[in-house]
Amino acid sequence: METASVDRSEEVALARDLLAGRPEAFERFVEVYQTKVFHYSLLMCGHREDAEEVAQETLMNVFTHFDQLREPEKVRGWVFRIARNACYMKRRKSLFAPSHELSLEELMPAGERDGERVRIQIADWSPLPDSQVLRSELRQELDRAISELPEIYRSVVLLRDVEELSTEETAQILDVSGDVVKTRLHRGRLALRQKLDQYLRSHYGQAGAPEGRKA
Repeated sequence: METASVDRSEEVALARDLLAGRPEAFERFVEVYQTKVFHYSLLMCGHREDAEEVAQETLMNVFTHFDQLREPEKVRGWVFRIARNACYMKRRKSLFAPSHELSLEELMPAGERDGERVRIQIADWSPLPDSQVLRSELRQELDRAISELPEIYRSVVLLRDVEELSTEETAQILDVSGDVVKTRLHRGRLALRQKLDQYLRSHYGQAGAPEGRKA
């Protein structure tokens, strides 16, 4: 199901309608948020079964405690703080919880040169046309790459780049400083860029044209 497309002002208006007790706002709120929360939970939890439970629990907690929302302007951050807490609780109990979280260094591609590990240079993405970058297969690859990030980077990337929350909102959700958010976002984006670079190299070649169809 496609995520309902609304801007921040519409979300705020919807939150105010819910606080005012307008029943028609309930269905619209679910339409707007259930897919967003599920997508976030899937990439954070790593398994569909857990993500489905987390999404349901999140929406239930949202509606149970909606009267505690003091600032409708911050409804998106408030919802994802609840989702974040539900994900953490689920991961502690889940049968699917990983026994070992990969570090960012383990995700970084590296090569060998004279017996030393060296960083692989990132290819130039500029030749890739927008229509190729936005292909659904690349979106799927991006989701996969995000899901493989260590949790501290994954959570920041999801909140900042996917949900488009501000640095301040993200910091409040994760209980860290704005500088920590910026640092983790930078490192997370770098790791994702390198992951996607490997994908683009193998599927499109250095110049960005599909293999076998280069000009």
